[in-house]
Amino acid sequence: MIYVKLGRTGLDVSRICLGCMSYGNPAIKNQPWSLGEKESLPFFRQAVELGINFFDTANVYSLGASEEITGRALKEYARREEIVLATKLYSRMREGPNGAGLSRKAVFQELDASLRRLGTDYIDLYQIHRWDDATPIEETLEALNDVVRAGKVRYIGASSMFAWQFAKSLEVSTRNGWARFVSMQNFVNLIYREEEREMLPLCKSEGIGVIPWSPLARGRLARPWNAEATNRSEKDQYGARIYSKLAEGDRQIIDEVGNIAARRNIPRAQVALAWLLRKPEITAPIIGATKPQHLQDAVAALDVKLIEEEVKALEAPYVPHPVVGITF
Repeated sequence: MIYVKLGRTGLDVSRICLGCMSYGNPAIKNQPWSLGEKESLPFFRQAVELGINFFDTANVYSLGASEEITGRALKEYARREEIVLATKLYSRMREGPNGAGLSRKAVFQELDASLRRLGTDYIDLYQIHRWDDATPIEETLEALNDVVRAGKVRYIGASSMFAWQFAKSLEVSTRNGWARFVSMQNFVNLIYREEEREMLPLCKSEGIGVIPWSPLARGRLARPWNAEATNRSEKDQYGARIYSKLAEGDRQIIDEVGNIAARRNIPRAQVALAWLLRKPEITAPIIGATKPQHLQDAVAALDVKLIEEEVKALEAPYVPHPVVGITF
């Protein structure tokens, strides 16, 4: 395993992050495709054995069940001081007032709830899952600074938003002497590259670690574009929205991933991840794993070095896409 610093921090993270969204409670309607605890545990053990020390979840994943499973699994298979545990807040956790968002009340309330579910007394990376139009960013950032100063959180990060929003957040924190966001968890892969326009250059300029979600486009880059639907693709409503229709350029890119994989005699996933990992802005793609080869391919991709001709062939068919992923 390769370890790198997260942005300009001194924190060492593995170049592959295990995304824990797939582990939860399939009986909960927002994620019927997730694996239960018994089926999930082998993936945490495999990740630790492969040298992965970076794990990302969120309070909303299976409405807390993912955090509970993640906490118990890591307590079983890893030492707390060696892992980097990340979670997120923003989404609705209950009906009624103050059941969602990024108010000061929500930050304190949801952090304590996440700590209980994860079975730990601190979070390494606490992230806002989306931008909250209903709460001044100053209120959110001051609350996040307070939980850092209280020792409950080591670092703070953000997830998908417009680049101007992220730039504003960084400026507000700097002006007030508050803890700054050190990472951006955004939507980047071979068939969605809109973040290359503004967000990735901003992150490079500000020394922000980038930990992209959906690096394999919900599996679309790991199989032919006309392959049979999977259990997740049939039930994942959010995935269906952000990948509502593959453009002709998308299909050409997926075909080229297959061509390169065939010539190199490696799985498609390794080609798609190798393209992402070669970007200097990228710290660690977040990998969802529901089969043993998913993590094996992700780690193996660290050793795949694409040549310039292959990169050009993968990138040439790309066409601009509508901006998606910044809201739920």
